[in-house]
Amino acid sequence: MFMKNKGLLAVAGIISVFICVVAGVFALVRSGAVKAEVGLLMLICLLGIYVGFGILAAVYRLVSRLQ
Repeated sequence: MFMKNKGLLAVAGIISVFICVVAGVFALVRSGAVKAEVGLLMLICLLGIYVGFGILAAVYRLVSRLQ
């Protein structure tokens, strides 16, 4: 049963990790460990990393089909 939804399970795991890291950044901002501007910068960088690696994975899959 889980073999059919392997891709869906991977996407759910990636989204849950992203949400946990965002919650951690919000916790740091609320506790005063980092300023709000730094927290926003951390969130923007996190989003950039996820988008960048997503593009990298998509390009890798496209190139692997060519060979």
